[in-house]
Amino acid sequence: MAVQGEIERFNLRSRLRFNIDAGQIWLDESRMLLLHAKALGALRRELFDSLGAKRAQGLLFRMGFAAGQQDADLASKLLGEGDNFDVFQIGPALHAFEGLVKTTITEAHIDWEQGCFFGETKSENSWEAESHLQQFGIGEDTACWTLSGYASGYVTRFFRRFIVFRETQCTCRGDHHCVMVGKPVEAWGDDAYLEYCRPEELDTSFQALQQELWQLRGRQREQHVPGKLVGSSPAFRMAFDLLSKAAKSPITVLLLGETGVGKEVFAQWLHENSDRADQPFVAVNCAAIPNDLIESELFGVQKGAFTGAQQSRPGRFERADGGTLFLDELGDLSPSAQVKLLRVLQTGEVERLGDDKARKVNVRLVAATNVNLQQAIADGRFRADLYYRLATYPVAIPPLRERKSDIPVLVAALLEKYAPVYHKSLLGLTDRAMQALMAYHWPGNVRELENLIERAVLLVPSGAQIEVEHLFAGATPTAPPGAAIDRQGQVGNADEARRELLYDTLLDDGFDLQAHETRLLELAVRRANGNLTHAARLLGITRRQLAYRLKQATGDAGPGRGTA
Repeated sequence: MAVQGEIERFNLRSRLRFNIDAGQIWLDESRMLLLHAKALGALRRELFDSLGAKRAQGLLFRMGFAAGQQDADLASKLLGEGDNFDVFQIGPALHAFEGLVKTTITEAHIDWEQGCFFGETKSENSWEAESHLQQFGIGEDTACWTLSGYASGYVTRFFRRFIVFRETQCTCRGDHHCVMVGKPVEAWGDDAYLEYCRPEELDTSFQALQQELWQLRGRQREQHVPGKLVGSSPAFRMAFDLLSKAAKSPITVLLLGETGVGKEVFAQWLHENSDRADQPFVAVNCAAIPNDLIESELFGVQKGAFTGAQQSRPGRFERADGGTLFLDELGDLSPSAQVKLLRVLQTGEVERLGDDKARKVNVRLVAATNVNLQQAIADGRFRADLYYRLATYPVAIPPLRERKSDIPVLVAALLEKYAPVYHKSLLGLTDRAMQALMAYHWPGNVRELENLIERAVLLVPSGAQIEVEHLFAGATPTAPPGAAIDRQGQVGNADEARRELLYDTLLDDGFDLQAHETRLLELAVRRANGNLTHAARLLGITRRQLAYRLKQATGDAGPGRGTA
């Protein structure tokens, strides 16, 4: 079947969307780019000149391999549970649709159940061959490394076995056209070609790269690496630098930030990188313990101190002796508990409820709150003397909306955390899914992101990519601040699910189309300072149409009423 027929058959054009106002092109869930072939050819030349032929060829192959895997996912989605060979045929159609090459399958021996594969293709109008000829002329080596990588990645993803395609003929060597042969990696034998084709050579873990990056930055001799704390944005680095400077000292640290920013993770890092790392780390959520129990939880209780106290019990301060005590939601402490906490901080001693004996404790205190303590002091809900004792070293943890550049690395870390829990091997997020995360305003901060990723890992099939529907299934977020509606009624910087939610919201509670139109007309006229021509231009209609609609909106429904 011809490539044009394949494109029509699989309805590829319906998957391609241009959003010029937003500067985006989408092929299903993948963001695409229109690039000048000469510009890409110049970059290709730079790779050869700076890296050398072999390394450049390997890099181009692996780049094509990644693109092929993306298109294999789209092909599987287009065909669903159809015939496997049909999905194999979509690959050349997709490659042609993207303007890279016209490929024809000339031979294919495939046994999907037995895992046998042999394929041969003929390529015409290869952009890569044309570019190579322009830059280097006729030579002795093949040139279509990206295209070979694409075919390898496409079939490998779909066949679920490492298949390698290699050019056996190339127009850059004087052949009439380019020919590629594909077969399982082991069928090629001990071939030097495979040394830089294997994708697993790129599988350096994110954590290893991050650790290496911190070392290469030449930071201070005492610099700590983030460990479980993930991020590299300026806002994150500022908070982390403050935290790391306090790690080896006994100073009391007050962590400030909204709910869900990860204050306990910061506190744990502080403990693990302190001189007390081998001692207990005890965490207390003050908001989760009733006021009548918080004192016994913190300071302990002596047998018989109150009804039900059948035995003596140490409090959290005693359990954390020698280590770190983390008091979360400190702003919710009762006034009496605040008094006793202040005394412990001043004397280093605790008294259990119902006991007259003071016990010495050596505890490094880390406190956290999302409450504005200054306002709480003004309202009489928090003691000023306790605040100044705790706020010796405040560290403000930024909300996720102020460190959005950290979202990709946070997602990578969370996928690494949850994929093994749910026994899945995942391929990351689609471009559209990642853009949806970047556009969202994150009222729940990192905790909300973690919940979304865990749910997505549960919903997505193993071996696939996470899509928007997996992230926001049943809980589609509202359009983020700054999202705009273009002239076609599309919400800029929002996906289809968000658009539908926005329109559904408008239709709730007795939507009045006339009232909304009147409001929009009046707003345009006001912005144009009464100039109807300018107002009409803002609305994308003619001045006559605007005048007519304004006349209708002002109630001129009967004879002799109103003017334009």
